Amino acid sequence: MPAPVRTTFLFDLDGTLVDSVYQHVLAWKQALDADGIPLSVWRIHRKIGMSGGLFTNILLRETGIDITPERIERLHRLHAEAYGRQATQIRPLPGAVELLAYLTENRIPWAIATSGRMETARHNLVALGVDPEVTPVITRDMVKHAKPDPDLFLAAADKLGADIENSIVVGDSIWDLLAARRARALGVGLLSGGYGQDELERAGAFRVYEDPADLLKHIDEVAARD
Repeated sequence: MPAPVRTTFLFDLDGTLVDSVYQHVLAWKQALDADGIPLSVWRIHRKIGMSGGLFTNILLRETGIDITPERIERLHRLHAEAYGRQATQIRPLPGAVELLAYLTENRIPWAIATSGRMETARHNLVALGVDPEVTPVITRDMVKHAKPDPDLFLAAADKLGADIENSIVVGDSIWDLLAARRARALGVGLLSGGYGQDELERAGAFRVYEDPADLLKHIDEVAARD
């Protein structure tokens, strides 16, 4: 009899495990304002979760302002500084700590893959109680392309020694789910980042839950059993 398939979980971070999406939105707003770039908050929110470089390119393209490497680097710096000032507000989403503890106790492998750079992700990991020296954490710094490309999730699965096709990607944005599809992993969507259920399903989610607590209640719907 063949060995049972073991499910691996690959988690996005912002809006999936940590309640930090709107802090990122406001940090980007402050960065753009500081650089004299007018852009509505709702437009910023719709881009959260994709690669930071792609994010800034698209934002600047929408404003018609010249894109230069110096301006992009300056915006990243201003965003990181603004986000750091909000670090004390960041909290784990309901059920996030319990969900990760459940997976660990049941020896279900899991990793984190975020489009953020470590300079901003570090605040979230501290809030979540995750040590990147112990838990596999893949950040934008470690791959060639971030979401919606699949590199982050492929690298996370590789770090765990897992088959990406037996992995479940859990994310709150359409960018997470598009990346999951491109990686050939199953995608699970969470509503905790502000996207609607229909948007997440159209992007490829085969299940959608409210937040990590809701996912934990229904974990038997997505995790393969021994």
